[in-house]
Amino acid sequence: MESFIAISELMCLADLEFDYINPYDTASRVNKAVLPEFIAEGVLCLLLLITGHWAMCLLGLPYAYYNVTIYTRRQHFLDVTEIFNQLHWEKKVRFILIIFLALTIFWMIWSIVDE
Repeated sequence: MESFIAISELMCLADLEFDYINPYDTASRVNKAVLPEFIAEGVLCLLLLITGHWAMCLLGLPYAYYNVTIYTRRQHFLDVTEIFNQLHWEKKVRFILIIFLALTIFWMIWSIVDE
């Protein structure tokens, strides 16, 4: 679920960059998905910790810390007026999340096959 959220957010930001969608629609679509993304990331880190996948949990902790930090500072929503200034950073953050999720899926498949 989290990977679909991150990919859809990245696609919205790319569409905005190429001027296929307006900033208001992009901000509203991404802002709807921010809290479910944060919750899914926290649950994933917790599950990795509980199941004993320490390396993957440690790999996901910086992103989870980043999410908690921007949530407590109330900077987790995209601002329509500042979206073009934040576009490069937001795309980079979503891309890092997609890489982490791909590694997590690979790690889960590897641990299932290994047993």
